Amino acid sequence: MLVDSHCHLDFPDLAGRLPEVLQRMRENQVDLAVCIGVNLEDYPRVLALAEAQENLYATVGVHPEYTDIEEPTEERLVALASHPKVIAIGETGLDYYWQKDKPEWQRERFRTHIRAARASGKPLVVHTRESAIDTLRLLKEEGADTVGGVMHCFTENWEIARQALDLGFYLSFSGIVTFKNATIVKEVAQKCPLDRMLVETDAPYLAPVPYRGKPNEPAYVRYVAEEIARLRLLSFEEVAWATTENFSRLFKISNIRCSS
Repeated sequence: MLVDSHCHLDFPDLAGRLPEVLQRMRENQVDLAVCIGVNLEDYPRVLALAEAQENLYATVGVHPEYTDIEEPTEERLVALASHPKVIAIGETGLDYYWQKDKPEWQRERFRTHIRAARASGKPLVVHTRESAIDTLRLLKEEGADTVGGVMHCFTENWEIARQALDLGFYLSFSGIVTFKNATIVKEVAQKCPLDRMLVETDAPYLAPVPYRGKPNEPAYVRYVAEEIARLRLLSFEEVAWATTENFSRLFKISNIRCSS
């Protein structure tokens, strides 16, 4: 079995064809997917997906790229995270790619999410882009090691990876690991301890080879696991089993249903 630990099934590219997306998941032995919250306005839509499907879960959070939206408070995040199908706080973190001035509001929003994770006892789903040093600094300052979480769509070098692992975080690899020129990501995928890895699609984005450039979907997480297996000289089954066990351990889900 496989788990897609990070996707956006409520986004238009996928929501309009959800039955076929779920069917392809089953055909590729992807038994569970996590629908990631990116703002509070759309959170009810994300939660509705998780409530409607036994093998879908949700997270609650506000992505660092979103402006002009309802700003989350610690109390609101904790309240929303109390739902049994909400397994993490996020997607949260820092993104300096578009925000070149490294805005303080991003850092304060990130701190709010970390505090909510600690208060709720649920792990974090962390986004970091051109901001790894500050991301790690805030995780340390706010005591994120007490709840842990996952560095989603990991693209940083091994030194950043090592520091994240030292904080108790897991690394999640996306379709980028299948790209020919992704040498840094491939190196980290080889070095990361097998018991600290997850796989994801970030669908509808970042489709792996051989679907690169097309809309991504959870079924394609299989290609991520196959590439990691190739890089590590392991069988696909070993990687699938390990990443599913890791997901279960991190998010405290013990009833993952195996495909028949």
